[in-house]
Amino acid sequence: MAASVNKLGLIAGNGVFPLEVARAARERGIRIIAVAHLNESERALDSIADEVTWIKVGELQKIVDVFKNAGVSEAAMAGGISRARLKDSFAPDARALKMLAGIGRFSDDAVLRGVAREVETEGIKMIDPVPMIEHWLARAGVSAGPDPTPAQRRDLDLAFEVARRLGSYDIGQTVAVRDGMVAAVEALEGTDAALRRAAALVGAGLVVAKAAKPGQDMRFDRPAIGPATVELLAEIGAAMIGVEAGVALILERDRTLELARSKNVTIYGYAETDG
Repeated sequence: MAASVNKLGLIAGNGVFPLEVARAARERGIRIIAVAHLNESERALDSIADEVTWIKVGELQKIVDVFKNAGVSEAAMAGGISRARLKDSFAPDARALKMLAGIGRFSDDAVLRGVAREVETEGIKMIDPVPMIEHWLARAGVSAGPDPTPAQRRDLDLAFEVARRLGSYDIGQTVAVRDGMVAAVEALEGTDAALRRAAALVGAGLVVAKAAKPGQDMRFDRPAIGPATVELLAEIGAAMIGVEAGVALILERDRTLELARSKNVTIYGYAETDG
């Protein structure tokens, strides 16, 4: 982020990621002009950002108007949008419909890239917000929980191989494996529902991989886990989760790792040398 920039436009999705980006920016003296999504973004953003405009998913012109009116020259996306809830909350305006017609494929990556291009045509640069919170990037090896067994390491290798192969189809970021069997692949239902489905099929002991898609634009939709992830893993009796070292975010890092230790859930940073 340019040192001379004192405002950051924030396109906020769900989860705690947008809140932490906003906090990190404010600590640097940067004003946050946020556009948040109804039924997706956390209301706590109202008390962190300097300005918040609440919109429905798909109101693309309103995003542009808010940023231009506020004099924003750089913007970032943080947090996702639940595809499973789009049927209830998707209200695309004319600009969004035109953008969607031009991308040819209604996938997460294509849509996010399309939104970024639209914003940048207005002279607003889309940036990666992670450098502001890079201390939350996953590190290689075990960050919390028991060391994985050889069998769990083999399951994690398989889970990452499947995740990366399917990632080119923009299906999802998460794969669950147990004893060499793929139990679930995240699709439209989202991560939590996919993991619950996997546990219902094969029981406790799941090994989970959460991986970026090949060629993914790291300015948005970066893989992330947090306290809620660990709570779910513990609830379903999962053994471990692997995330890509130097790529994935461990949100609320200290709290997440302490929770993983207390729940006996392994968090493993999967590096290029693994597999």
